[in-house]
Amino acid sequence: MPHIQLPEGIPGIASGFAYRPETAKPMRDLAHVLLFEPGNTGSLTSGERELIATYVSSRNDCYFCQTSHGAVAAHHLDGDEELVLQVKRDFLNSPISAKLKALLAIAGAVQQGGKQVTFEHIAEARRHGAGDLEIHDTVLIAAAFCMYNRYVDGLATWQPEDAGMYRKMGEQLATSGYAR
Repeated sequence: MPHIQLPEGIPGIASGFAYRPETAKPMRDLAHVLLFEPGNTGSLTSGERELIATYVSSRNDCYFCQTSHGAVAAHHLDGDEELVLQVKRDFLNSPISAKLKALLAIAGAVQQGGKQVTFEHIAEARRHGAGDLEIHDTVLIAAAFCMYNRYVDGLATWQPEDAGMYRKMGEQLATSGYAR
């Protein structure tokens, strides 16, 4: 049960957005730029950016965000839900690029605290081909998802467990993006 009177029947972050639309717009716009718009994050694909969001959300134990963004990632990755699960469980041993592994290490450090990102994290990402924009946006995705996760869970939003609903949401977000 939500901690405040949120609109009923609207899951997760969407209920907070419906409650306060004036704060929803900039939050949606940020997610849209970071996760959906092509060409704004160097060579990272939308699927890779969604994996970063999913990974951080799983580390924050935010069921709604890790499930919804995992569904978006899977949609971008030709329906590969198993890859999403592997990244959440053990990204270092998952079949993703060395560059994405290095960026996920940065994202995990940000999730613990911004000062946990070390020069070694950055050097490793650069060694695998990450540029300034990819490093910047990885840090920003991780930081933003710490905020989004805490927003969803801090209000105790309704988080249904229907996998089909998340797949449908994932397809819609992967196709249309976040700005409405």
